[in-house]
Amino acid sequence: MQRYIDQFGNPNLAVDELMECQRNFYAIVADKSTGHGAFEVLVNKAMGAVCPDYGLAMMWNTTFGMMGHMMGYQQPSGPMTVSATQAMWIAQRWLAQHQPGTTTEALDQFPGYYTLHILKNGTVTGMLSVNGYSGQVWYHTWHGAFSGMKDLHA
Repeated sequence: MQRYIDQFGNPNLAVDELMECQRNFYAIVADKSTGHGAFEVLVNKAMGAVCPDYGLAMMWNTTFGMMGHMMGYQQPSGPMTVSATQAMWIAQRWLAQHQPGTTTEALDQFPGYYTLHILKNGTVTGMLSVNGYSGQVWYHTWHGAFSGMKDLHA
């Protein structure tokens, strides 16, 4: 992961959180200058290949995403219009409809969106993200079951 991060040439980027999942490792790369997440990455468990998290990091990330460079897609700009409090409420409302009995814990803010862990009986069971401009919810289906987590506090 460090080699992947180094290619950005930004000394403020560092791995902040690492999770082991059934299908991959997931990491939050934080920007120490902002105190927020910069982007999310996945690590292939078998080969060690590192790539941006599917969809979100590429489409919703207004700083490190790729969609702003593809097919003339216009990324939103300026401060996010959905606050952290609103994102928590949107996520909880989505969970009440789709996964009753689950809750969220504190969110991680990224450029253009928020990501939250889903909890059932105090155990992480999944993740979802909320777009910081539209409030759209994107449930992470690609991780599989969660095995463990380590906070590295970048």
